[in-house]
Amino acid sequence: MKPAGFGIVLGLALELAGSFAAAHDLPVNRMMNAFVKIEPAQAQLVVRVPLDLMRGIPFPLKGSEYDPAAAGPATELALIFLADGFVIIENGARLAPSSSAGRLSPPSDRSFENYGAAMALADRPPEPGASIPYDKGFLDVHFTYPISSPDSVFKIQTQIAADLGNVALLTVRYLPLGESSRAMIISGGSEPARLNPAWYHAAGSFVVLGIEHILSGIDHLLFLFCLVIPFRRLRGLIAVITAFTLAHSVTLFASAFHLVPKGAWFPPFVEVAIACSIVWMALENMVGVDLGRRWRITGLFGLVHGFGFSNALGQSLQFAGSHLLLSLFSFNVGIEIGQLCVLAVMLPALALLRRVVPARVGVFVLSGAAGAIGGNWMWERWLVLRQVQWPGVDAAAGVSELVWVALVPIICVCGWVLARWAGRRFRTRVEWQRAPEASIGITQPPK
Repeated sequence: MKPAGFGIVLGLALELAGSFAAAHDLPVNRMMNAFVKIEPAQAQLVVRVPLDLMRGIPFPLKGSEYDPAAAGPATELALIFLADGFVIIENGARLAPSSSAGRLSPPSDRSFENYGAAMALADRPPEPGASIPYDKGFLDVHFTYPISSPDSVFKIQTQIAADLGNVALLTVRYLPLGESSRAMIISGGSEPARLNPAWYHAAGSFVVLGIEHILSGIDHLLFLFCLVIPFRRLRGLIAVITAFTLAHSVTLFASAFHLVPKGAWFPPFVEVAIACSIVWMALENMVGVDLGRRWRITGLFGLVHGFGFSNALGQSLQFAGSHLLLSLFSFNVGIEIGQLCVLAVMLPALALLRRVVPARVGVFVLSGAAGAIGGNWMWERWLVLRQVQWPGVDAAAGVSELVWVALVPIICVCGWVLARWAGRRFRTRVEWQRAPEASIGITQPPK
């Protein structure tokens, strides 16, 4: 196949595909399945594309079904289209396929459950008598790309149905040479995804992801704001921030290794709990707080926020490649960097506010406003949670609960030891005037 010789035909096919898609409803079957296998001198790409995404290609029909025996010219045209739509990159350079093959397959075919069967099927001619209803079958294709080295950095991108964005997805199962396989899901038109990122690429991208998440997570920022309102010096926050960091790190790592309850109920439950943590911290500020012991409740809420961080991390871990632990650590580092940036803004702003507003008034007003926002979130999220079906008790749930029954005391002991160490090393007292202390009920840590 020579793509250059079919340039005009390809352009017409793309225009036809665009006009055809515009004149029809959105495709129902939008999930493409692919294998990428790296060999010593070449890379193999085997893809199953739903025919519902290929409406612009004039596959011949016989009544209400496709005619596989007469589909040769249309399949050649589709191969040109797909060779341009699937992008394989080696060390920054786009690869061109040296060979290609394709065929129509019925919707009942299950060959794409493993790589060997999928490649063997894509290389075989179509079955002339196969029953493939219109828009219900698949186009299976196989491209071979010459590569420089199996140790190169490879990327993949799909531009098929890019106008549908996240609606058209490509599931990629990556089979590197001499390593375990892994899978990822890529949306149409997104940036090229690294199949085997180097450790520094994985670390850098997840640090940025952590910073972006904490800066865009309004509920986490509001909790942090409630946390620091009563403090007047950064050093007084050492034990509190340490407890929060340790706790959310533990649940973040536990979630990444699937040591969390399963089911659709858990993410909305975590969101409700995060809103509750804001309300609790705001009320504690208003009715009286022992700043020397605040690290305890902060550590408990840190466990909850760690689950929230893991929900945000979600599908991004699929792009960690073989660097799962490093990526988790980097994401956590990004969160801490983001928190320090936020504190660098919050603490001077609060100090400036205290110059013009009495401390007791500032604590009440700011905490009251934060608590009102958190209460509204808590109610809205509770309405969502109550619509979710709660799971029954089974063996798997029991094992998960036992794991957390064992982990929570360990976390608490570690947090206590670390906070005591931090308290001895960075002991300080939060300075309050007697009038604010009497008004808002703040208890100073003992001498």
